[in-house]
Amino acid sequence: MRILLVEDDPLVADGIVRGLTGEGYVVDHVDAAEPVSGMMETAHYDLAIVDLGLPGEDGLSLVRRMRRSGKALPLLIVTARDSLDDRVSTLDLGADDYLVKPFALPELAARCRALIRRASAAATNELAIGKLRIDLAGRRAINATGEALELTRREWSILECLAHHSGKVVSKERLTQAIAGWSEDISGNAIEVHVSRLRSKLGESASIRGIRGLGYRLEDA
Repeated sequence: MRILLVEDDPLVADGIVRGLTGEGYVVDHVDAAEPVSGMMETAHYDLAIVDLGLPGEDGLSLVRRMRRSGKALPLLIVTARDSLDDRVSTLDLGADDYLVKPFALPELAARCRALIRRASAAATNELAIGKLRIDLAGRRAINATGEALELTRREWSILECLAHHSGKVVSKERLTQAIAGWSEDISGNAIEVHVSRLRSKLGESASIRGIRGLGYRLEDA
């Protein structure tokens, strides 16, 4: 899953990027609000993390602008501002959650999972597709015989993306964006290779069906 981070403090940003990358997310980071609109037009994001104290256009103005654009992207605010008025005004503008600095990275990761899960209408961190069980929090996939699959980071990211859209076709471009940041060049052929390997590992637990010209769909085997 792909996250947009808007944070001007380089130390905080580096910690968030490292922590969430370790959780399997692709994170694109910018240190100001101005580039955000263009980035959202060229890439699909599953979540945005926005600091309120940005240089130039502040976080509140950015949240207002993002919501006026009509995009339903989940928004998590991270800020040192901890007053009740700040929390209320930010949530009223359209933010989905609010986390006060300093915070622990495990809590940030848990809130990210919760917001992405809510956006995909998944009630829990446990998803089941056919005989496959997916533990989003533990980043594990359990096959029909109860064994945990040995997945690479990119195979897991593809499976997670497909699972969040279970029964729906996910385009090859969308999968590319789920596993690679803007500094990585991933070809369509590479996606096909990753999907083929993942399909082999799923066995009879679930099926990844290729829809010619459209993409892939995760469904019961």
